Amino acid sequence: MSGHNKWSQIVRQKGTEDAKRSKLFSILGKQISVQARLAGGDQNNPALRTIIEKARKLNMPKDTIERAVSKGSGGSGEQLEEVVYEAFGPGGVAMIIVGITDSKNRTSNEIKNILSEHGGSLGAPGSAKWAFATSRNDSGEISYSATTTMPISPQDNEKLKALHVQLESHEDIRAVRTNVA
Repeated sequence: MSGHNKWSQIVRQKGTEDAKRSKLFSILGKQISVQARLAGGDQNNPALRTIIEKARKLNMPKDTIERAVSKGSGGSGEQLEEVVYEAFGPGGVAMIIVGITDSKNRTSNEIKNILSEHGGSLGAPGSAKWAFATSRNDSGEISYSATTTMPISPQDNEKLKALHVQLESHEDIRAVRTNVA
């Protein structure tokens, strides 16, 4: 029976790794599409070239990269756009949720539902951004880091962890930042 157990363990681990790669490739594909749209399909654009190189280093298939560039440069009818949501989590924690979506309305409603399930709420523009500093990395992405932090109770921290995991597992969400101390 030990051989059967080892086999099932290998299958489970492979399934977990494949799910992580699929999510990563989905996010990278969306990022490539957005950069391709901004660059007008010019693959010599530094930001587009950087994100393509990142995808290649992570063994993203060449045809998947080419499809993403084509999609972003007008090869398909689907338009992807970057979204930034400001929210408040358990204990009043300020949150910035960054993503790429083909439907702002769908993604917004899904994020609202996830937040409300975990004791959070979506904020108005500018309501949480004040607690974060922004910087731009080599690939042109804007990153957020907390400038002011706040302590929260252990119970709220557990709720926040569960919220964070569910938000990051959403297919349209690329990053979640909080101002927890």
